Amino acid sequence: MRPVINRCAPCSLDLMLSQAASEGIVFNSWQIRLCFRSWLAGMLSVLLGLVPSASSNISTSRPNILLLMADDLGIGDIGCYGNNTMRTPNIDRLAEDGVKLTQHISAASLCTPSRAAFLTGRYPVRSGMVSSIGYRVLQWTGASGGLPTNETTFAKILKEKGYATGLIGKWHLGLNCESASDHCHHPLHHGFDHFYGMPFSLMGDCAHWELSEKRVNLEQKLNFLFQVLALVALTLVAGKLTHLIPVSWTPVIWSALWAVLLLAGSYFVGALIVHADCLLMRNHTITEQPMRFQKTTPLILREVASFLKRNKHGPFLLFVSFLHVHIPLITMETFLGKSLHGLYGDNVEEMDWMVGQILDTLDMEGLTNSTLIYFTSDHGGSLENQLGRTQYGGWNGIYKGGKGMGGWEGGIRVPGIFRWPGVLPAGQVIGEPTSLMDVFPTVVQLAGGEVPQDRVIDGQDLLPLLLGTAQHSDHEFLMHYCEGFLHAARWHQRDKGTTWKVHFVTPVFQPEGAGACYGRKVCPCFGEKVLHHDPPLLFDLSRDPSETHVLTPASEPVFYQVMERVQRAVREHQRTLSPVPLQLDRLGNIWRPWLQPCCGPFPLCWCLREDGPQ
Repeated sequence: MRPVINRCAPCSLDLMLSQAASEGIVFNSWQIRLCFRSWLAGMLSVLLGLVPSASSNISTSRPNILLLMADDLGIGDIGCYGNNTMRTPNIDRLAEDGVKLTQHISAASLCTPSRAAFLTGRYPVRSGMVSSIGYRVLQWTGASGGLPTNETTFAKILKEKGYATGLIGKWHLGLNCESASDHCHHPLHHGFDHFYGMPFSLMGDCAHWELSEKRVNLEQKLNFLFQVLALVALTLVAGKLTHLIPVSWTPVIWSALWAVLLLAGSYFVGALIVHADCLLMRNHTITEQPMRFQKTTPLILREVASFLKRNKHGPFLLFVSFLHVHIPLITMETFLGKSLHGLYGDNVEEMDWMVGQILDTLDMEGLTNSTLIYFTSDHGGSLENQLGRTQYGGWNGIYKGGKGMGGWEGGIRVPGIFRWPGVLPAGQVIGEPTSLMDVFPTVVQLAGGEVPQDRVIDGQDLLPLLLGTAQHSDHEFLMHYCEGFLHAARWHQRDKGTTWKVHFVTPVFQPEGAGACYGRKVCPCFGEKVLHHDPPLLFDLSRDPSETHVLTPASEPVFYQVMERVQRAVREHQRTLSPVPLQLDRLGNIWRPWLQPCCGPFPLCWCLREDGPQ
């Protein structure tokens, strides 16, 4: 009688072979296959244990870093965030091959403060990159405000660690302080070795659009002053001729001359803006003034490819700051009329194509696996960019509000995608609260640098969360500012899996019942057009990400506990703030002719110093 083998006993291929030889045991085929599989799995686990894992090697790796930032893109404009009518296959591919963040938050809902926070890892109120009088972004290239020289950017730290650092595209964080050539706020003074792009920002005024940032307002003011002085001149003339006003001809002539100058100014202010702000620079040299818009996209792509090829032996940090999808939505003819969403959709799809071209360059240069890529937007899409029934701004998906709204999710919740093949898990989706400010400590740590200890850094290292070694974000609280005014705060109650949102101030939408401040460029942060809530508005973003159901003490049992905890966190946060000069207030945010970059004798600012792609 043959011995019976217990099929549930631990299986050892060596033991089976020895038993078969010494005791004449006959094994069924299923038993042999089962034990062989067990033996093979064990051997594989041993072999894999000898190979260092991606996470164990990460401390010694120094990846290339490619940061891609869109301008004014709504989170709902991308396929991988739920848009099934906009074609964004290249951005979607990044998400499929990498990690997608679904609660990724900008530190401000407008570009200048948001970008300052992104580069420094600090709320913009700490660096003074805010205003208290409604000047929410830098207004002119020739203004003296900008990112202070004592601020430390991640580019500066990475440069010190041996990285080649480049910025291509939009800057909008200031240029000069005291002269047109001191370049105190220039990217090259903030850690970048190479800069090619706009020192300011693309605007509707660059193309004389009806959607105007400042031209229309300036024209109206100049026309009003012209009318006042013309009326003064006519009154003095009439009084002089009728002898009712005893006055010499001198004030009559001067008032008439000023009236003529103001009238001329109202006609030429549009051209002044185009030449003053819509220009391209290579490092400290102006290459185009004003810009040739149909050449801009090919020039940007050529510059990106050139930087990647020059620095392919690495390590490098390249920040591609797209001019897309800000108005006037400059789009190449190839993409015009191709989307289902008009000119705005055409511009989004062209930007996605640009992302694809950059990814192809990485592939051709053999850089794909050694490069960490990050894609985001500086803030939410603009709802007020609308003419008639045509929308020229982005879509923020299910989220309330948009660009310029300090607290509502639509203005601050943005795409966040990381890809690093072989290191970050593909197809991972993370819903934990994260911030654009987190990029600062993340890339600094990856480069082998140290986060500054002499100042408060509000960002948190994302790597443990991206790798899956941490289950929760390190952000317990995030503050949401509108200029220098705190509008809202979010509390991530980790033990409950809940994210609470408290609104202290919200804008008054116009017209009543609308979802934005139509009739103005952006919603205000203070004054009669905002509401101060007492008690504050409370939302549970975990169950209500659209912020449609206000919680009350009657509907939420822990209402008062949540309010008390959030307000205590706000007080603790405010104690960490120090007074700093506000860079965007009036003195730092007016046009100063002596600070105006000009490639010819002022005011003849015109040049074309580089040929673009044919």
